[in-house]
Amino acid sequence: MRPFTLHTGLVAPLDLANVDTDMIIPKQFLKSIKRTGFGKNLFDELRYEDEGQPDQDCSARPLKKDFVLNQERYKGASVLIARKNFGCGSSREHAPWALDDYGFRVIIAPSFADIFFNNCFKNGLLPIVLSEAQVEQLFTESEAAEGYALNVDLSAQTVTTPSGDEFSFEVDAFRKECLLNGLDDIGLTLQHADTIRSYEEKRKQTSPWLFADKK
Repeated sequence: MRPFTLHTGLVAPLDLANVDTDMIIPKQFLKSIKRTGFGKNLFDELRYEDEGQPDQDCSARPLKKDFVLNQERYKGASVLIARKNFGCGSSREHAPWALDDYGFRVIIAPSFADIFFNNCFKNGLLPIVLSEAQVEQLFTESEAAEGYALNVDLSAQTVTTPSGDEFSFEVDAFRKECLLNGLDDIGLTLQHADTIRSYEEKRKQTSPWLFADKK
């Protein structure tokens, strides 16, 4: 998992509340357990005029011109702002996979669904809760100024606007440490690799029949 320390990124404003995980990545794309390849189908029903299918070439599909991610000014955005209760619905981990694969590193909203919120941290995304007034300011400013970018400092727990306004956010200390060091569940386990190996060697000595070759 990529470490997250300091990120400056173009903002894409998704002016919707209660965005559920089926809207983020529709159910027909949940057939793969790989973490990559989902970005082209992120917000599929909002981005395209037709119904997408797994492994489909999306380059020639008809786009919904008014959707934010289809607008030229938001190409390359890596910070997504949305309204309350983002990520509600099912617990599919494909939702943060799709956001990450598209290129987003930060999601800002007034509130998140709990399971989605937890899944973001496990996959290198930083979900940030700001007040509705602060999020409204970000919507207003990002829609008014092309090229609007935010500076996100995880160590300092701050979001800074182009004009210098600084918003503080809360983050659990353990989750913060994992993101700063790029540690997912596997990475955390591998930190104890020597202890695990030592335990396995002792088990081989005390219970050798468990490791005997079976023919």
